[in-house]
Amino acid sequence: MSTTIRSRGLCSFISKNNRLFCSKVSSSPPKPPPSPASVAAVDQSPANQPIISSAALVDGQNPPPIPPPAPPSAKKSWNFLKFGLIGALTVGVATAGYASYAYTLDEVDEKTKAFRASAKDSVEDDASAFDKFKALAYTSAVTVPAKAIDLYLDMRRLIEEQVHGFTEPLSDKLLPDLHPMEQHVLTLVLDLNETLIYSDWKRDRGWRTFKRPGVDAFLEHLAQFYEIVVYSDQLSMYVDPVVERLDKKQCIRHRLSRAATRYQDGKHYRDLSKLNRDPAKILYVSGHALETSLQPENCVQIKPWKLEEDDTQLLDLIPFLEYVARNRPADIRPVLASYQGHDIAKEFIERSKEYQRRMQEQKQHGRFWRR
Repeated sequence: MSTTIRSRGLCSFISKNNRLFCSKVSSSPPKPPPSPASVAAVDQSPANQPIISSAALVDGQNPPPIPPPAPPSAKKSWNFLKFGLIGALTVGVATAGYASYAYTLDEVDEKTKAFRASAKDSVEDDASAFDKFKALAYTSAVTVPAKAIDLYLDMRRLIEEQVHGFTEPLSDKLLPDLHPMEQHVLTLVLDLNETLIYSDWKRDRGWRTFKRPGVDAFLEHLAQFYEIVVYSDQLSMYVDPVVERLDKKQCIRHRLSRAATRYQDGKHYRDLSKLNRDPAKILYVSGHALETSLQPENCVQIKPWKLEEDDTQLLDLIPFLEYVARNRPADIRPVLASYQGHDIAKEFIERSKEYQRRMQEQKQHGRFWRR
């Protein structure tokens, strides 16, 4: 019983003390903000110093020393070296860019040949010590720039070779030499898409290729007079199977694809000068002839075909092409220039009718004088 009374008294004493402590805390006024001097004192207090492990204190080891800050002179030297390297690299890149823009590779090679050779100059054995030191200092100064120029020339040569492979035709002679017995034969170059065929894609059936009306008769008839070449800007994986299905009778002698074109201003152009044929004996027929050839004087422009069922462009062109092949003009380009601005097939028919009318008048005039 006495134990119970003692415990109750102890609990009441603790609760009273807690109430007094809470009342003191709540009644005390708020503390003012600390002054800068007190903040500095706090920062220098032992609580803010580096913590040392208890193991180090137990073992009697000294704490690791704090590394001293780097001197300002070392930082300035490093900054000077860093900005110097960045500046030299910037100047080198700018110089290389200007040289690539203003000069060709051969011109840069020729202009820097003497400077690069000077880096390899040697001093004679009987030269004075001053001359040897001077030559050594000069060689050391120009070795790095000379090596940089050699590296630039090698890199530019490699890049231009890669670009040349994409922009230039595959070869300067895209076609094999003509047989000596066929030197008089004219070359008829034909575009593929929208000239002989039309490729169309739809979601329900995918890609489909359609033959232009009259294409079979056109190829079969003109193969008797011309060397027929298909010249397309599509990839060979597209051109080869299409031509094989299109030309069942082997009327087309050669086929050229995108690798044989010249890439210029974002387009693939047909370069007829690379065909290994006389330019005076080349005709290029296309629905986009003037837009896709670098030799407009050899172009025969026709209407692009886009699945019109009543199209007769190829059949209408046969009389003109046959007439040219039979008469064999020395240069086809003046003949095509006389049709500039006209539909060649229609204009040829009109000229043929006019010629027949004049011949008929001459015959009648001759008969009149005979009487």
